[in-house]
Amino acid sequence: MSDALRRLLNTPTSGPAITPHVGVLTLHFQLYGCADLKAKRRVFTPLRAVWGKEPDLAVAETADFEALDCATWTVAALGTSSQQIQQRLDLVEKAIAERIDAPVLDVQREIL
Repeated sequence: MSDALRRLLNTPTSGPAITPHVGVLTLHFQLYGCADLKAKRRVFTPLRAVWGKEPDLAVAETADFEALDCATWTVAALGTSSQQIQQRLDLVEKAIAERIDAPVLDVQREIL
C-alpha cells in the first residue's frame, strides 16, 4: 500500500461515517415472439433508458444473453440504509412489471 493511500485511510473524518448499503434485484423474464436478438433488446430498451439513468441504480442484463425466449436483468441500488433500499427496489420492481412487456418468472433480492 502506498504512503498516500495509507494516510487517506488513517485520516479521521469530521462527521459520522456513512456506510453505504447495496441491494441487488434480479428479474427473470419470459419472452414470446422474439425472432432475433434485436427484437429481444427492443423489449428491454425502457429498462436501460429509464432506470439506467437513475443516480442510485445500475441496470444490466446478467444472463441468458443469446436466448430468445428468456432474459435475466439485474438492478443494483445504493443507499444509506437497508430499509431505504428495500423501498426503492419495491418501487423499481413494480414499475418494471408495469412497463416491460414480458412476464416476470422469478425475482431474487439480496441486501449487502
